[in-house]
This record gives sequence, structure tokens and C-alpha cells, in this order.
Amino acid sequence: MSPSIQPGVDLLLALLSDLHANLEALDACLKHARDSGATRYAFLGDLVDYGADPAAVLEIVRRYVAEGAIAVQGNHDAWVSKSAGAVSGAVQASIRWTRDALSAEGKAWLASLPLCAREEAVCFVHASAAMPERWEYVEDPEAARRSADAARVPWTFSGHVHKQVLFFEAARGKMSSYDPLPGRAVIVRRNRRWVAIVGSVGQPRERNPAAAYALFDLERELLTFQRVPYDHLTAARKIRAAGLPDLLLWSSW
Repeated sequence: MSPSIQPGVDLLLALLSDLHANLEALDACLKHARDSGATRYAFLGDLVDYGADPAAVLEIVRRYVAEGAIAVQGNHDAWVSKSAGAVSGAVQASIRWTRDALSAEGKAWLASLPLCAREEAVCFVHASAAMPERWEYVEDPEAARRSADAARVPWTFSGHVHKQVLFFEAARGKMSSYDPLPGRAVIVRRNRRWVAIVGSVGQPRERNPAAAYALFDLERELLTFQRVPYDHLTAARKIRAAGLPDLLLWSSW
């Protein structure tokens, strides 16, 4: 069993969000995390949909959760396992395809995931900790403040936005933002509040196909955003071979 998030525990936590059924990207990030010394894993939602390997990705995540990893539900996980609501035609097509590709047990497991999880001084949520069921995008300091207020902990880790950004509490409680450099550790002391958007493993959208995730060293209070190259051309070919909409490839592929 992986160590829990507690003071005094030598913990390097890998934070992976928006996997989007991209097996090649997930494998690359997990290997990078293992090679970096990760001892615990957190999956921040949108495990499936868009990509061509939902069953394989879900099997991996479920294995990690059985060994002590954290997983929360993303909007695509909810749409696949419950109801999609009003989404675009391409997303509807992807949801239908993903539902057919998953077992009833797999969809039930997705539906059972919590929207938010807390351990010690850390909050894990796919979107915003403020009413997470509304899937609010944390794209500016005000949205980050709402999430931090609801989380009530020093560190909140999220995905959903498909980019990497770090929000932090500055003077008089005002939130500011910082664009992190991949591979460069940021000191994130617990005397402030931090909202980290860790990026997307499976579908980065900044015209850089490298997968994105982050590593959090709890004991040293260091957060390092990572970009990991992977075989994105194979992932793209799989999407086309499955008959999924080309729109799901995005410009980065």
C-alpha cells in the first residue's frame, strides 16, 4: 500500500489529470514519475473519452487505485458513465464510442468516483473545489480564490483546463498566477494557499504535444511541473482508426 499524505512521510506525489484514454501518454508519464522517485499517485479526472484506449487506461488507473492511489471524477468520466447533457456533436460521438468500448463494471467504477478528495493539507479535484459538480474552469485568480476558499487547505490540485498554471495567495489574500517552467521546482510553502492546474496527460493543447503532469514533494514543499514527450503520432493514428472525429486530435497533434 502506498504511503498516505502525512507530515513526516517521505512522499513524492505524481499528479496526473485529463488522461483522456491516451495510453501512450499515460505510459510515458507513469514511467517518468517512477524514474523520478514517485511514491504515490493521484489521478485528477477525465480518465476516459477523446482517446482510443479507454479500457486499457481505466485498467491501469484502477490498478493504481487498488494499490493506494487517489482518483477523482472528471466531467468526461461523468458524461460517459451517467449523462452527457448539452455537449458538441464531436464530443457526443466520442462519448457514445467510449461507452461501447467500456464494460458495465468499468462505467460503474467511473460513476462511483468522488468529485473531490482531501488528505491532510491537500485537496484533489478535477475542476474547482467550489461546487465541483459544475465543472468550473479555474482560469483566472478569482476562480482560483473560490476554489481555495472551498478547499480550506494549503494545496489544491486540479486539471480540467489542459494547461499548466500555478495560482498563489499574495498580499492581503489576493490570488496571483505564475506560469511554471517544466522541470524547475517551485517552493510552495504551506503558510500560503496554492491552486495548481497540473495540465493534461492525454490531450495537451498548446501546440506542444508533450504530455503534462506534476510532482509534489510534500516534505520539502516543492512542486515541479513536467512535460514528457511520447508517441503522439501513434495515439493520433489510433483515434483515426477508431473512427473518432478528427476534431479530437486538436492542433497540438
